[in-house]
Amino acid sequence: MMVKICGITQEEDALAAIEGGAAALGFNFYRKSPRYLAPDAAARIFESLPPAVWKVGVFVNENGAGVARRIGLDVVQIHGEPGALPAGTRVWRALRVDDTFRVGDLECLDAEAFLLDTPSETLHGGTGRTFDWSRAAGATRKVILAGGLDAVNVGDAIRAARPWGVDACSRIESAPGRKDHKKMLEFLRAAHEF
Repeated sequence: MMVKICGITQEEDALAAIEGGAAALGFNFYRKSPRYLAPDAAARIFESLPPAVWKVGVFVNENGAGVARRIGLDVVQIHGEPGALPAGTRVWRALRVDDTFRVGDLECLDAEAFLLDTPSETLHGGTGRTFDWSRAAGATRKVILAGGLDAVNVGDAIRAARPWGVDACSRIESAPGRKDHKKMLEFLRAAHEF
């Protein structure tokens, strides 16, 4: 199970997540997010990270190609409409799972993986709310479940959808962009049981 901790803004949170077994860390470069981190601040955190951990840049309505090259991102995670996808960069597309979502539609989209999240009128992730995970069941492409996951429900989410990965953010925080290490480690342990 690939486990990603998103909304990292502090080096100590990044290191605790890695120690707990996170394979990927998400850094939010969307200026309107309460978890926004300037690319240069993220690059300083990257200096203390082991190379095996994927550094994922979260972008909204842009492809992130310039930032990815400049600071050394491993993956760009794109929400909204980015225009052209960045060439030569791993791309995860974020999709909102609403009544119109069909897991089979992923076959027609271009990306390495698809992060499935709860729809919101105003937010691009970080809602703390879950969706019907069974809507993601049967995917033949790599799917990452997000949206309201924590140690209590991640097992149910994994059993319902059998995803490639899971992603947690707001439900494991003490405040936006500040991880509650106990909740984060409990989530990581629960996710790694699968």
